[in-house]
Amino acid sequence: MQNSLKSTLVFTIYFCAMFFIWSGNNWLSGVISLDRRLFFAINTGQANGFSDSLMPMVREANLWAPLYLFLFLLVVTNFGRRGWWWSLFFICTAAAGDLLSSRLIKEHIFRLRPCRDPLLVGQIRVLANYCPQSSSFTSSHAVNHFAMAVFIAVTMRPFLKGWTILFFFWAALVAYAQVYVGVHYPLDVASGALIGILLGYIIGRFFNNYSGLISLEHKRA
Repeated sequence: MQNSLKSTLVFTIYFCAMFFIWSGNNWLSGVISLDRRLFFAINTGQANGFSDSLMPMVREANLWAPLYLFLFLLVVTNFGRRGWWWSLFFICTAAAGDLLSSRLIKEHIFRLRPCRDPLLVGQIRVLANYCPQSSSFTSSHAVNHFAMAVFIAVTMRPFLKGWTILFFFWAALVAYAQVYVGVHYPLDVASGALIGILLGYIIGRFFNNYSGLISLEHKRA
């Protein structure tokens, strides 16, 4: 009787384990399949001459250099010493995002980029000047830009008010460009965006608790 119960228990555990593995594999296969369909819908389905010229440039950091300079001058001019601290935290946010995505996640989760997949040659459009050999998961561009966008929103919402939404459009545009030019799948940028949002919120809240921004005019009053 005891041996029969033991055998039944072992069989039940084995059956449950196999079921969860099977269902997990089916679920993952479904996600990957949907991810590929969305990729093709963006990379080839949305193709047009204007976007073909714009999207490769959107990915380049040099294009956004004036924006970074504007933010730096804005906070230093209006917030003095606290503005310098804000600039330092802003840089650290971008650096932390890159470290988390490129040095931690990509080192342990490898996914072949669409522009590197030999099975997709001739089926996709690769508009990037260079296709990195690093893992496609997650998109460092998405992590960094969403982290910076959320940091700006958390720390500067009282001063910029509704204008902070523009930084989310900025981050979303950069993330979309990653898929459009063929270097990432939608899941890569969506996961990167979620990680960036969490990271930017944590650092932004830490900055507000540590220092925060007080306008010079408010201090004089």
